[in-house]
Amino acid sequence: MAEVKLLAITPDAEKLIELAGRTCYLSHDRSKPGSEQRFIRMLLRHEHLSVLEHAYATFRIKGGSRAFTHQIVRHRLASFSQQSQRYVSEENFDYVIPPTIQANQAALERFQNLMEEIRKAYGELQELGIPKQDARFVLPNAVTSEIVISANLREWRHIFSVRCEQAAQWEIRTICIQMLELLQKAVPTVFSDFVIDKDRMVAKKVALED
Repeated sequence: MAEVKLLAITPDAEKLIELAGRTCYLSHDRSKPGSEQRFIRMLLRHEHLSVLEHAYATFRIKGGSRAFTHQIVRHRLASFSQQSQRYVSEENFDYVIPPTIQANQAALERFQNLMEEIRKAYGELQELGIPKQDARFVLPNAVTSEIVISANLREWRHIFSVRCEQAAQWEIRTICIQMLELLQKAVPTVFSDFVIDKDRMVAKKVALED
């Protein structure tokens, strides 16, 4: 399983969101200790989500496949820094095995044999003087990578809404649920309308009551 770490989050993010949001209503006099929770829940109910863009969260993800990173970088309102196959040698690469392959012994053996064939070919190309930036052309989507992702909390809500549902690909869904769990601890009110089903590894939004 990929390793997911919350590297940074805007300090006092929920209070910042309240203070920014109250500018819209000029209701700063109503800001009190703990009032941010009720205010943010009101924002969520009315979908006044632009206010959430004032707070950011940054994650480091290790051990996700290149198939995963190819999907997550499509969210262009986020910022990404990823391990480079051009400069980092992949001669000892790790790889992700899909559950369907893991559960099928014949498929697993074929998959693992192919990974070792690719590893050997990559090394042989380097021995022949081929630079890493060209030898990488033989590498598969299964190869693991490391990536750092920063996004505002509104964008994280969007990412989770589309990547944590059942229809999402299993790997990105599993990783995004790990990120959602961390943000539910760090900024619980902002993500209070997401409910995680750990047995099925899916999450969905529910309506908030007044």
